[in-house]
Amino acid sequence: MIGSAVTARLLAAGHEVTGIARRVKEAARQFPAADWRAADIARMTDPGQWIPHLENVDALVNCAGVLQDSPWDSTRGVHAEGARALFVACEEMGVRRVVHFSAIGVDRETPSDFSRSKLDGDRALMARDLDCVILRPAVVAGRAAYGASALFRGLAALPILPLMPATGPLQIVQLDDVVDTVSFFLSPGAPSRLALDLAGPERLSVAEVVAVYRQWLGWSEPRAVQLPQFVAAALYRLGDLAGVLGWRPPLRSTARLELARGAAGDPAKWQRVTGISPQSLKEALAAEPVSVQERWFAALYFLKPVVFAILAAFWLATGLLAIGPGYHIGAALLGEGGMGPASGPAVAAGALADIAIGAGIAVRPAARAALYCALALSLFYAVAGTLILPRLWIDPLGPMVKIWPVLVLNLAALAILRDR
Repeated sequence: MIGSAVTARLLAAGHEVTGIARRVKEAARQFPAADWRAADIARMTDPGQWIPHLENVDALVNCAGVLQDSPWDSTRGVHAEGARALFVACEEMGVRRVVHFSAIGVDRETPSDFSRSKLDGDRALMARDLDCVILRPAVVAGRAAYGASALFRGLAALPILPLMPATGPLQIVQLDDVVDTVSFFLSPGAPSRLALDLAGPERLSVAEVVAVYRQWLGWSEPRAVQLPQFVAAALYRLGDLAGVLGWRPPLRSTARLELARGAAGDPAKWQRVTGISPQSLKEALAAEPVSVQERWFAALYFLKPVVFAILAAFWLATGLLAIGPGYHIGAALLGEGGMGPASGPAVAAGALADIAIGAGIAVRPAARAALYCALALSLFYAVAGTLILPRLWIDPLGPMVKIWPVLVLNLAALAILRDR
C-alpha cells in the first residue's frame, strides 16, 4: 500500500521511477510509466546483485516489508540481509539519499522476528555512509485498505465486535501524511541521518478505532465481546496456518506480539523536522465520504476466508467421497448411462481432479488457476451429466442443479481473490 502510493506520487511529480517487486506484471499495468524489475529482496543478499538496478539512480525509497516468516516470506531476508546488501550497493554506486521504512517502536522493544529484523535493517543502514532517513510508521490507514487497516473495516462490519485480549494503544497515521514525508525527504537539501516516528495525534484502543470506522460507514455501535485467551490463541494459530498456505491474514502470531506492545510513539520530532501536522483518523475519514464500495469491502472482509475455506473443503470432500464410500454409486450411475467398463476409471479420474482443485484453492499461489479449473470442470460435469444421464436434472436432490451455485461461488471467489 505504501509502495504504490509513493510510486504514484513520484510519477505525478515528474520523477523517473524504477520499481523492484517479486511480481511486476500487475504493477506494470497499474504504473506503466515506471521501469519495473522482477527481484526477490530476500534472495538478493550480495551487493553485486543490486548494482544493475541502481545505475542512474539518485535516491532510494525502501518500502519492502513482510509480517511473518512462511515458506513464501522471510522477515530476516527482506528486512535485514537483503536490505543490508542493498545499502552497501547504494554506497558503492553513489546513491546517497535513502529513505527507509521501518516500524514504530522497534528502537524500544522487539517482541517478534518482524521487529527484530526491522531493527537489524535500521542498524545496517545507519552503519553506511549515506544520507539516510528511517521512517517508523504506526498503523497506516488510507483510502486503500490492506493489512490492519483492512481488518479494522472488516471488524466494523460485524454486528458483534470480538476484542482480542492484551492489545496496546494505536496511533493511526494517514497514508497521505506518510507519502508527504517521503516527498519532503527527497527534496534537495532535506535533512538526513534521522529516525522518525510517524504517528497520529491520538492514542486509541482497537475498539475505539473500529468505532470510528463504523461511524464513518454509517452503522450503529455494535456490542463488544472480550474473547477468551484460548479463542484468541486459536484464531492466531489459524492465521499462522493460512500463512503457511501462502495467504497473508493480518491476524497471526506476530500480530499478537506486536499488538500487545501497541503501535504508538511521539510524532513531535517528525512534525518539527517536516512541518507536517498529522491528521486524526476521524478527520481523515470525514474528508472522504463513505461509498457503497467501502461498505461492500467491509461486509465481504470476513466472508472471504469463509468462501475459500468452503470451496476448498467442498472440492476435497467431493473427491474423497467419490473415490471412497461413494465410488460404487458413482460407477453404477455412469454404467446406467452406458459408460460400461470405463465407469470406474472415470469416477476415479473425476475424484482425483476434485481433490487437486480443492488443494489448489487452499494454497494461495495456486488459487487462481485452481478456481479456473473448478469452473471448467463444473461446466464439463454439467455437459457430461446431461449427455450421459439426463434424468439427473429432475432428481429430487438436484445434483445437476447444484452445479450452478458452485459456479457462481467460484466466480465470486475469483472476484475477491486479490488482497491489494
